[in-house]
Amino acid sequence: MRMSAQEFLDWESKSITLLAMSGAGKTTLANKLPKDKWFHYSGDYRIGTKYLEEPILDNIKQRAMAVPFLRELLLSDSIYICNNITVENLAPVSSFLGKMGNPDLGGLSLKEFKRRQQLHHQAEIAAMYDVPDFIKKAEDIYGYKHFINDAGGSVCELNCPEVLETLAEHTLIVYIKIPPELEQTIIARAKSDPKPLYYRETFLDEKLDAFMRAFHYTDPNLIPPDEFVSWVFPELFKARVPRYEAIASQYGYTISATDTALVNNENDFIQLIAKAIAEQHN
Repeated sequence: MRMSAQEFLDWESKSITLLAMSGAGKTTLANKLPKDKWFHYSGDYRIGTKYLEEPILDNIKQRAMAVPFLRELLLSDSIYICNNITVENLAPVSSFLGKMGNPDLGGLSLKEFKRRQQLHHQAEIAAMYDVPDFIKKAEDIYGYKHFINDAGGSVCELNCPEVLETLAEHTLIVYIKIPPELEQTIIARAKSDPKPLYYRETFLDEKLDAFMRAFHYTDPNLIPPDEFVSWVFPELFKARVPRYEAIASQYGYTISATDTALVNNENDFIQLIAKAIAEQHN
């Protein structure tokens, strides 16, 4: 969605999609908006509670069935397992995605890892296609005036132009760019606390091959999961930046993470985006 800065300011029911790498501050920024006026749509929350709910539960049940005490209780329907996913706690989604590598260290086989990656890919596409319906629901049912789509960090990896066109048709796309001085901070943080991530399959195959050659691994099942995730994150960061920039150039606008860190309230947020539109509008 393209518009002038004044059109944005006059837009009575604003719908915005925030795009950025994990750690850029999307959710922190969205949380600074008044909860009674802005409907907060989390792509990751929708994935976990709608599209991956059953696979996530199946994964947990499979782990529980390996424990004789829990197995007996589950088979007799004495206990049940459920998710407690919230916008603030998306750990079940992350744990399902998992990490590829040595099973003795909690890793997944390459085949199973790719299966889960594909499920996540399909779920993220579906969650983004749901955005127009939720914009309507947010206003018609719940009475929210504005809508913020906190999109997952891997939206740029979907290779699905139709998703981007849908988001651009119904929302103003805003990319939060991480300036060079913050890049190393985010990379260092990710390397010190490796988290499960989504990778395009071609990217994964290329980087896994490079990693195994560099560190002389002959089998993915021998790789310590955290070791690969820590090594690959800077490569992923480098690969995603031009993808985000291309999306912003074609469909939306760019703001700096340095500037978003200075946002304290709704007015700061609106003025920051209006300024970006004025500078980048063509």
